[in-house]
Amino acid sequence: MNKYLEQLVLLSKIDREIDSFEPKIESINKTLKEAEERIEKINIQLQNLAEEVKDIEHQKMQNNAHIAEFSAKIKELGKKSGAVKTEKEANALKIEEDIAREQLDAANDEIVRLDKILDNKALFSKELSKERDKEEQGLDEIRKTTNAAMEGLDKERKSVYDKREKLVNDINQKILSFYEKIRKWAKNTTVVPVKRQACYGCFMKIYDKTYLSIIKGEEIITCPHCGRILYKELEEAKS
Repeated sequence: MNKYLEQLVLLSKIDREIDSFEPKIESINKTLKEAEERIEKINIQLQNLAEEVKDIEHQKMQNNAHIAEFSAKIKELGKKSGAVKTEKEANALKIEEDIAREQLDAANDEIVRLDKILDNKALFSKELSKERDKEEQGLDEIRKTTNAAMEGLDKERKSVYDKREKLVNDINQKILSFYEKIRKWAKNTTVVPVKRQACYGCFMKIYDKTYLSIIKGEEIITCPHCGRILYKELEEAKS
């Protein structure tokens, strides 16, 4: 096989290896990301709960103000009842007092209802806080595992990058430029083997004359259909 073609085949394999690191990194970080997202979700729930509690406390303040208002009104009506002169005035005061007492009872009932809601939200907030504490403890272990895995992957990746850099320095720059131009669109299928007389990039059949040239491996041949660089694996070329 042509020296330059051998270099390109090797370079394409190295580039595929480099590109394979990205999904490996995503896989390593997946567990960490999921744990962080769970904690973030809990924090949002706790924040929403705090806002809801704040709103309920405000409602309680309003109802307490109403209770004070209705209590004062009932007291005032009680004073007025002693000075009434007619049955009509007495009935009017009685109706007004009954309404005030109904409003007072309703306000008191609302306070009881709001207190129950606050108790439930306090309990839920406590449970969420415990769950967050547990998740955060687990997160520390996940971070340690993730960091250890990333360190190992970084060493492996650096080794591959060093290998690529050394190879690139030895390749003819015109040929390297030709390879990079194809790689812009073909990505990891820039250099592909020919199997069963077909390009393993576009899977189209290679003409006999071109196929013989590929078997000889004396030149860099591109697929007449898709433009990818073609080569014949040694085992198949000999068979």
